[in-house]
Amino acid sequence: MNPPVFGITGWKNSGKTTLAAGLISELTRRGYSVTALKHAHESFDIDQPGRDSFKLRAAGARRVVLSSPKRWAVMQELQDEPEARFEELLAKVGSCDVVVVEGFKNEMFPKLEIRRDGAASREPLNSKIPQVVAVASDRPTLESGGLPAFHIDDVAGIAGFVISYLKLARIP
Repeated sequence: MNPPVFGITGWKNSGKTTLAAGLISELTRRGYSVTALKHAHESFDIDQPGRDSFKLRAAGARRVVLSSPKRWAVMQELQDEPEARFEELLAKVGSCDVVVVEGFKNEMFPKLEIRRDGAASREPLNSKIPQVVAVASDRPTLESGGLPAFHIDDVAGIAGFVISYLKLARIP
């Protein structure tokens, strides 16, 4: 069974990663184990030229598994295969209490939408994405469309909402 999932969504450069990191930090501080899952829209590389793992991948390895006493990682080259589906990625998150997702806005899990001042001309995503269940904004006079609304810096309040919304077990 997969752990509960909660997402952060918003327009580009709205602060999704900053809020996701703050939420993860607050949930971890409260005793929950959290896995982060982020969608990148462009080609990205977590490896660096000159590193041994880069050389192995550049040599043609479809998968490189790195291990050290502190962490391990798997890099999978897709080559001509399609991008992994959300469900496939979710199956790889491991054991945790909750998964915090950045991106994957069209997938079916609850999300908090970030809205920033200056992006007023951008249409609110909750009108297009029915899975938006709350809003965070830097605008105190936010039009939340009846959804729970938080100040973008109220990470503790947002974490409390996520815990309640997902009905996460209390951590002593």
